[in-house]
Amino acid sequence: MTGLALYDTVADETASGVIRRYSTSFGLASRLLGADVRQHVENVYALVRVADEIVDGPAAEAGLDPESAARCLDEFEAETERALETGFSANLVVHAFARTARTAGFGHELTRPFFASMRADLSAREHDAESFDRYVFGSAEVVGLMCLRAFLLGHAFPATTVAELDEGARRLGAAFQKVNFLRDLAADFEQLGRSYFPGVDVGSFDEATKARLVADIDDDLRVAGDIIPVLPSSSRRAVALAHGLFAELNRRIEATPASSLIRARVRVPDPVKVRIALAAAAGRTTRIPDRPAERTS
Repeated sequence: MTGLALYDTVADETASGVIRRYSTSFGLASRLLGADVRQHVENVYALVRVADEIVDGPAAEAGLDPESAARCLDEFEAETERALETGFSANLVVHAFARTARTAGFGHELTRPFFASMRADLSAREHDAESFDRYVFGSAEVVGLMCLRAFLLGHAFPATTVAELDEGARRLGAAFQKVNFLRDLAADFEQLGRSYFPGVDVGSFDEATKARLVADIDDDLRVAGDIIPVLPSSSRRAVALAHGLFAELNRRIEATPASSLIRARVRVPDPVKVRIALAAAAGRTTRIPDRPAERTS
């Protein structure tokens, strides 16, 4: 193997290494994807993770101030846009992502909202309802849509079904993001100075607020769960696993007192992850309890 084929392979291997090192939950779920889909999802994850590292943690640890981090993010987005047009990048993660985007048929309509949300992390310290919805769309819902485009490669669905799948993908991405916000409430506020949920901070966080946010996440997970049986078989089990892991995490957050949640990070123990993985591999989807939900916005 030589030339572009070798370069493509090395780019894919680089992207695969990112998900293996950074995420146990998504790494575990990706292993249930069909081989034809797995690489595309890993390529998407790698770009998203690198962008997140520019605005959170490593860039600052390397000595970049917010202005320098913003320039770095701008350059990363510009490189991504060029690669979407040309199909090539000297950045291996960007190259892998662009190959996936061009193959799956998505582009600026999803990447620009994503980078806009990443950019907001460099300046916004709290959100109102409108900016929260915009942030969640760009940081999470579009990622769900990117993955869905990869899932649907080679499959034909009626437009109405695609619209339902789009809604489910967006709601699953939103649920993942909101669970992370809720789990990391104290760390985001104390270490990064951010409060994502409108009107919520560690000083006023109580059981009623927690219950409202948990119910909202359940609402997203319920809608997302409804589309899992409709997905192609090559992605169905992996999505069921990711859905199940975050549903379990939401249950554990619900069972954790609000006063403890702002001090300790809730996690799903490894034996429970294995149980959920076995259920997903067997074709079972986690059921979300029915109850009215008050949206966060």
